[in-house]
Amino acid sequence: MRDGLFELPKVENLPDYKSLKAELHRIKCDLPPINIAMTGVGKVAGGIIEVLEELHIHALKPKEYLQLGQFNNVQTVYTQLDVMDYYTRKDGYKPTKTECYNNPELLKSDFMKYAKVTDMLITGHFYGNGAPYFFTREDMRAADFKINLVADVSCDIDGPIACTIRPSTIADPIYAYDASTEKEVPFKTAGAITVMAVDNLPCELPKDASEGFGEMFEKHVIPAFFNGDKNGILERAQMTTSEGALTERFAYLQDFVDGDD
Repeated sequence: MRDGLFELPKVENLPDYKSLKAELHRIKCDLPPINIAMTGVGKVAGGIIEVLEELHIHALKPKEYLQLGQFNNVQTVYTQLDVMDYYTRKDGYKPTKTECYNNPELLKSDFMKYAKVTDMLITGHFYGNGAPYFFTREDMRAADFKINLVADVSCDIDGPIACTIRPSTIADPIYAYDASTEKEVPFKTAGAITVMAVDNLPCELPKDASEGFGEMFEKHVIPAFFNGDKNGILERAQMTTSEGALTERFAYLQDFVDGDD
């Protein structure tokens, strides 16, 4: 769309995921030789990898991927990054996964080494409160910051991905960010970073999303009503106590309940 390399229909206009896969197969030979970094290891990341594999994009380990800066790549490749790949400890030691999730104050971002060799970033990570940003607006002004396409599936506004300054919509999914002015610009603006930050992507394939949700609900939630909630599914989903107060898990919504800004 931005570069005019090929045309794809909007996913919302396709009947199902099977049709989407057919469209991906149609363009897989037209992909340019770019380097793609994707973040996350959960279900969202799994969905991203499924699409990349449908496009027959070659996967590299993070260490292999970092070597791409030493030569001109002639094929489309991607790497999958977990928290221990893009965070390091402030004292220079490698963090454990537990520290990455539970002790963000110990960490600093080590993502810029990937930004120097990455053309496109796709996010599928979970970002916890207090964790370091992947890169800042200042980082994006660096001469060696190479990322020019961002598909921010995680979509944390004004958060770890500095160019995600607002969510986009299914109807109008793309905007661009000018690192020099720190403002949104038309998405074809030369030198700007193209951003897709739709925060309700499953709605683009409602049939598949509904069927998938139904299968998971039938498999995991319904049994909880009859087995004493042995896995705590219903307990974790409970938003309020019998007195009407928010449970501890949802206490972060209290300001909204109180009507505070």
